[in-house]
Amino acid sequence: MNLIEERVAMARAGTNPYVICRMRSGWLVIGDVQPLPGYCLLLADPVVPSLNDLSPEARAAFLSDMALAGDALLSATGCARVNYEIWGNAEPALHAHIMPRYLTEPEDKRHRPACMGYSWAEAAKSGDGEAALVAKLRAYIEAQGAVI
Repeated sequence: MNLIEERVAMARAGTNPYVICRMRSGWLVIGDVQPLPGYCLLLADPVVPSLNDLSPEARAAFLSDMALAGDALLSATGCARVNYEIWGNAEPALHAHIMPRYLTEPEDKRHRPACMGYSWAEAAKSGDGEAALVAKLRAYIEAQGAVI
C-alpha cells in the first residue's frame, strides 16, 4: 500500500488528521508540511493509478473539485494564484498538489514550480496553526455545496 492509499484509508476511517473535507471525487487534505501557507492535496477516492484511469465523468469531477479547492485557497489566503500539479511518479495513485502562490515570495522562487524552489524537508510541519485556514477552506467548499 502506498502513502496515498494509506491516507485515503485513514480518511475513510476518520483518523487522518489532515482532512479538510470529503468532496465528490475524494478527500481534500492540508499538506503534512507547508512549503507555502495553504498547500493542499486532493486525494482521489476511490484510489486509482492516474487521471486516465477514471471515466470521463469521474475525471470531470476530480478536476472540478481540484479547481474548487483552488477557489477556496484564493478566497481564504489572498494568494495571487494557484498552481496545480498531478504527477504520481513517487506515489502511483491519483492525487493533485494544490499550491497557493504569493507575490511576497522571493523573486528566485516565485517564478519556479514550488517543488523546485522550496525544500519539503525544511518546510514547516502542519499542526494546529492551520486550524483557522482549514475551517475557512471547509466553509468555502460547504457554501458551494461540494462537501459530501
